[in-house]
Amino acid sequence: MAEEEGPPVELRQRKKPKSSENKESAKEEKISDIPIPERAPKHVLFQRFAKIFIGCLAAVTSGMMYALYLSAYHERKFWFSNRQELEREITFQGDSAIYYSYYKDMLKAPSFERGVYELTHNNKTVSLKTINAVQQMSLYPELIASILYQATGSNEIIEPVYFYIGIVFGLQGIYVTALFVTSWLMSGTWLAGMLTVAWFVINRVDTTRIEYSIPLRENWALPYFACQIAALTGYLKSNLNTYGEVYEVYKIYIFSLFLGYLLQFENPALLVSPLLSLVAALMLAKCLQMFVPHKENGHMLKFLEVKFGLNMTKNFTMNWLLCQESLQAPSQDFFLRLTQSSLLPFYILVLIICFLSMLQVIFRRINGKSLKETVTLEDGRIGERPEIIYHVIHTILLGSLAMVIEGLKYIWIPYVCMLAAFGVCSPELWMTLFKWLRLRTVHPILLALILSMAVPTIIGLSLWKEFFPRLMTELMELQEFYDPDTVELMTWIKRQAPVAAVFAGSPQLMGAIKLCTGWMVTSLPLYNDDDLLKRNENIYQIYSKRSAEDIYKILTSYKANYLIVEDAICNEVGPMRGCRVKDLLDIANGHMVCEEGDKLTYSKYGRFCHEVKINYSPYVNYFTRVYWNRSYFVYKINTVISFQS
Repeated sequence: MAEEEGPPVELRQRKKPKSSENKESAKEEKISDIPIPERAPKHVLFQRFAKIFIGCLAAVTSGMMYALYLSAYHERKFWFSNRQELEREITFQGDSAIYYSYYKDMLKAPSFERGVYELTHNNKTVSLKTINAVQQMSLYPELIASILYQATGSNEIIEPVYFYIGIVFGLQGIYVTALFVTSWLMSGTWLAGMLTVAWFVINRVDTTRIEYSIPLRENWALPYFACQIAALTGYLKSNLNTYGEVYEVYKIYIFSLFLGYLLQFENPALLVSPLLSLVAALMLAKCLQMFVPHKENGHMLKFLEVKFGLNMTKNFTMNWLLCQESLQAPSQDFFLRLTQSSLLPFYILVLIICFLSMLQVIFRRINGKSLKETVTLEDGRIGERPEIIYHVIHTILLGSLAMVIEGLKYIWIPYVCMLAAFGVCSPELWMTLFKWLRLRTVHPILLALILSMAVPTIIGLSLWKEFFPRLMTELMELQEFYDPDTVELMTWIKRQAPVAAVFAGSPQLMGAIKLCTGWMVTSLPLYNDDDLLKRNENIYQIYSKRSAEDIYKILTSYKANYLIVEDAICNEVGPMRGCRVKDLLDIANGHMVCEEGDKLTYSKYGRFCHEVKINYSPYVNYFTRVYWNRSYFVYKINTVISFQS
């Protein structure tokens, strides 16, 4: 029996509110509007991979070649492999000797913990003074180097000095690689990286001091700074449309600064550093200066006042610092060198175009015009890119500082190399220029692409032709570091002086004595400690017009047993009168007229360093000459004074 079919049932969906329907439909429309990215063809992917692979290979190769070049140049300059250990150590001059000496101390320590403790509670370097050497001299690189040397078993393969300088040269290779990558990221072509490296090496007199002083703190710090800049450039480039990301960068800077403050034993100098102004925290630094007193910044403020002619001083230390070449304004030779290598003209061109484009962007925003979400090559608006804005502002700030203090050029000029190379290799920069010129005779995009390849190629070929033979000649020439007088002095100290002896002399020589002999000294070539600054000034009085009794009292107050007089300082004939050590001492002691209206104080004593050599009373009563050569005179400071006619 068939069942009877009922009427067809109509299924109806329950209606949603109208507003809900509108939202859903709007959402669907919005999703449908987003273009679905198409997969790139295989040949395009292969081209991208090949470009990245070749660029990375070129960057790494450039860094390795530069590190090998430094190693070869160092060997040819000092004939390092054929030297005895003492002769090698003498090549470390001034404060560099101090840094390397503590690396040696760490290797001699029975354990890493014990070595760190002895450095943080060091009473075997400066007489009558216990210092935290890790904090005061930023010895973290030496701590890390000593760990690596022992942990990797390198002590069975390589000598400590080669391991140490090898790390520094390796970091310089990383430095060059980071500059290469930064320029590559900004321009989009690894050709810019190659040009950056070429300019850096050719202008190395103004880009680095690695050839003259290997252990300097900047040779450890700048490679990490360059890596930070490269990472920041990539970060800003990938977040082109989110201007809030730049604010995140400032927070990262401040966090890094605070972390450094904690790691460096709560060093207050970091919190009140003027460099905070570079991360938009000037007001914070000003507030902190009211609550965190630090004498080092007082010295800096006084130095700047005298530097800019706002004040005058007779202070020996202040005037000595002002006379240092690295703290003076750049000379004409500096600009001439940068012009001869074509770096300065192209840097100025790139900087002007980028800066004017930045101003154009600012005025557009002031006038209420919105910026495009995606900037194309045809737009010719290079000043809208966040990474360009960041680098232009920083290079202007660093350049302004370098125009006042030449020593800061070692931070600025690598930046100049990177920015100039990026600009000449960037089609976008040339397109920005052509937009302003309203170029119509030739298609501007095509011309921009051609120039971005042709200009760096021409520059590279001209640099190769002019400077490559010079670099090869430097590597072929066998130089020789010859300082037999210092070798003889160090040998005499190690053989003849008592182990508990304390030596007094110029801070630079004391650094070498600490490294080569391990004996205690009265002063060090460090300028971030009030007590050491005062010690240096007092010990330098051996080159002033003071009595034998005055000098004797000064030296015995620091428990000195031996005095070393350097003929090069005593008979110094400097290019700038008034900047010799003896001139500065005469000014500080009132024995020389510094400015009009000064009262000249006549000294009835001759210059001590001259008089003590004559061996007559009362000098022989206080000091007994025990060793001398062409450069150095060593006197034993008498404990029992006998006055004889």
